[in-house]
Amino acid sequence: MLGGSVFVAFIRFVISLGGVILLFSILCESRFDRKKTTLYYLCFGVVMTALSCLWYLTNRALYVRMGPHVMYLGFALFAFWLSKGYVWVKIYKLVLVFYLMAVYIVGSIEISAFFFGRSIWVDIIARIFLLLLFAFFLEKYVRKYMEGFGNYVERETDRVSVITMIICSLFGIGYIMNPSLNRNMNFSRIFQIVTNFLLIGTLQLLVFRFYLHISKEKEHERERQLMQMNYRLLERQLELLEDSVESGRRIRHDARHHNAVIAEYARRGQQEELLQYLEEYEEEIAQGIPETICANPAVNNILAAYTAKAEKEGIKVTLNVEIGKTLMISSLDLVAILANAYENAIYACMEVKKNADERECFIRLTLKIRKNKLVIICKNTCRIEAELKDGKPKSEFTGGIGVSSIIRTAEKYQGECDFRNENGVFVFRLIMNMEVKDDSSDCTV
Repeated sequence: MLGGSVFVAFIRFVISLGGVILLFSILCESRFDRKKTTLYYLCFGVVMTALSCLWYLTNRALYVRMGPHVMYLGFALFAFWLSKGYVWVKIYKLVLVFYLMAVYIVGSIEISAFFFGRSIWVDIIARIFLLLLFAFFLEKYVRKYMEGFGNYVERETDRVSVITMIICSLFGIGYIMNPSLNRNMNFSRIFQIVTNFLLIGTLQLLVFRFYLHISKEKEHERERQLMQMNYRLLERQLELLEDSVESGRRIRHDARHHNAVIAEYARRGQQEELLQYLEEYEEEIAQGIPETICANPAVNNILAAYTAKAEKEGIKVTLNVEIGKTLMISSLDLVAILANAYENAIYACMEVKKNADERECFIRLTLKIRKNKLVIICKNTCRIEAELKDGKPKSEFTGGIGVSSIIRTAEKYQGECDFRNENGVFVFRLIMNMEVKDDSSDCTV
């Protein structure tokens, strides 16, 4: 280490602590607003700096050996409390910041010692330069990918691999920052430091790229499932269109006969018989008009399409829909939830029929709004042996249609959903926040 007065130690500590705060703030979002977060970081920095200077005055040798590690441990605990996000993601970001701190602390010391005769001020300038360089790199190239990386780590990652990566990184960083190892400045020492930094940095990069790549693959899989779901929804709509065309042909064919009957009644002056015939004709036409399930166009179209498909497969459908005409939720999000849930329910019932199960196949779907929350409950017949994995149905029991799309859409609206198999009855429940714009046209089927 380069040594120096308390004032120099104070400057170094402020740069180091300010550096880790800056780098971690770029990578991780705080639980509080900007003003409160700044105040917390400032108070923490003042307390840590005062304790560091006091420690440096009382036991300089111990501070040189343990100061950076203790400082970062205190910062890690404080930052873990201050930031929000998934536990393993925050730990990974802390390890990354620890690695970058080790690079700009040790790197600046070695630059000063090897090229400038252990100049203290060169060490400070190099420390600031490396810190700003890392901050620019994280802000420009890393931050925008962290959200997708964090989402995948939170849902899909293998805990063992993350823990292994974190332990390896911490051991490597601890080894590099141990000042008792080979104090002599020579080529071997420089080569040792550079090699360790490269190995740890490569490990960090590979893990990040690996999980980021898997995250993108998962996103592509969700998009593929959404396209498949849209294709099936289009099939349902085409089936309804074909039925409407056929019904129109039949109406046009029958209209000629009805006109002939009406004309005959008119010629004979049989007004009472004509009125009775017209009433019967009106009732017949009314029976052929598709039933309106709900005033909301998107929900009505989705439910009408899939209800027709389910009844065509001999599945008993019960709908209980109580929602307004216009909702503060995207139609695409409604499709992602309702079409997926309904399609999976139909698929589960068809699987029961395919296995020659004598149970009655049914689908009971409930949509309600309670205190600005959308509640969806879908119950349907399913195979008794249908299992759940991590609280979600396996793809072989849903036809591969996106359960992940349902979960992702629910989380978008700060909602929750769960899946259960209650002895051959599959239960899907969802509740998510939303605002009703116009609740004057509710209906129940």
